[in-house]
Amino acid sequence: MKALGCSTSTTLLSLLLLISAAAALSDHEASSIARRQLLALPENGDLPDDYEFDVDTNATFPNPRLRRAYIALQAWRRAIFSDPFNTTGDWVGPDVCSYTGVFCSKALDEPNLDVVAGADLNHADIAGYLPVELGLLTDVAVFHLNSNRFCGIVPRSLSRLHLLHELDLSNNRFVGPFPKVVLGMPALKYLDIRFNDFEGRIPSELFEKDLDAIFVNDNRFTSRIPDNLGESPASVVVLANNRLGGCIPRSIGAMGGTLDEIILLNNGLSGCLPAEVGLLGNATVVDAGSNALTGVLPRSLSGLARVEELDLSRNFLTGFVSERLCKLPSLANFTFSFNYFKGEAAACVPGSRSGVVFDDASNCLPARPKQKSPEACAPIVGRPVDCGRSKCGGSGGGDDSTPRPKPSLKPKAPPPPRHDASPVTPVRSPPPPPPKEAASPVTPVRLRCMGRHLRRRLLRL
Repeated sequence: MKALGCSTSTTLLSLLLLISAAAALSDHEASSIARRQLLALPENGDLPDDYEFDVDTNATFPNPRLRRAYIALQAWRRAIFSDPFNTTGDWVGPDVCSYTGVFCSKALDEPNLDVVAGADLNHADIAGYLPVELGLLTDVAVFHLNSNRFCGIVPRSLSRLHLLHELDLSNNRFVGPFPKVVLGMPALKYLDIRFNDFEGRIPSELFEKDLDAIFVNDNRFTSRIPDNLGESPASVVVLANNRLGGCIPRSIGAMGGTLDEIILLNNGLSGCLPAEVGLLGNATVVDAGSNALTGVLPRSLSGLARVEELDLSRNFLTGFVSERLCKLPSLANFTFSFNYFKGEAAACVPGSRSGVVFDDASNCLPARPKQKSPEACAPIVGRPVDCGRSKCGGSGGGDDSTPRPKPSLKPKAPPPPRHDASPVTPVRSPPPPPPKEAASPVTPVRLRCMGRHLRRRLLRL
């Protein structure tokens, strides 16, 4: 495998290429990428079983699996619209193991065979789409496309990647409903589809899979969090910056033995914070900030023995912030600002505990600086929510009639994931930055500008 990137001697040339590409890209070309994918798709959106035998490669290969990989990679190269770093410039000839961003290893079932075991095009800024021929990469365990400009949908043919362990499609321009093709990948452990334009519901089947990391944040999902959230064995779950709404499922407590980080930031979640959150005894990060949560903090939160980062800011929470919560043994940062708390223990006051950051600004706390006015506090503090009687049930109840808070001023970047060992040695994908902070040097390719009939067809696939 050849390493990605450019040498110092070619830096100036790369910059000139980027400037040229930026001037050449248009909204019309963005739509044409989606059209090219639709025109290339078979009628059922999948790859025929005997497809590889209908392709004449005019080359010889050490084994049939490398021939299939060649067919897939050449189809992918033809599906690329812009490659400003010329990453795929050496994707020529039958030696697919020498292609930049492609790496090979011995087959798991036949150790005497070399196969394509992974593809890593992270930060290549490539614009294009995923052709159905990628379903021929049946030996791939790692597929990383972090921070590119791939458009269109995720083809059904990827369901053939039975050995795929890590799938990173983050920070691209993919559209359509949740890519259900990932639900049929039996070896998948790490799923990252954040910073795209996926929309609709998050399927409950996602939390039935044996995944270690789930990143679906910063899309356009609108369904509620499925009730079976707690069935997931994942150590990291990031759902932030979607439009989910509804309650935090009480099943979350069942994740206590495995969950390390959960981020529910900026989703319009309502109701009370369920008492079952206190069962997350192994969690180090719990973030439910910038939602519309109501009621008081459940006493069970004192069970968060290993939590380091706890963010409940920008909600409609009220009541008292207890000493037990502020003296959690591993706590490093507890943010409960921009709520309606009317009391806090001395241990919760900023500066009261060495090495721990507390933020209690913009609450209803007497004698504390930077608090809300009595007039702003009265409607919430004077009408407390009975969490035991709300529609969310038990201590996880709430009241949807409560007004929603203003959106988060600046969504937080999710933390880097932790992984199980991969069947091959991959190049790890760093967490992608928000598009605003890491804009592509080439004019972004967006599919929102395409015609309605084209968008509807994409969503049906």
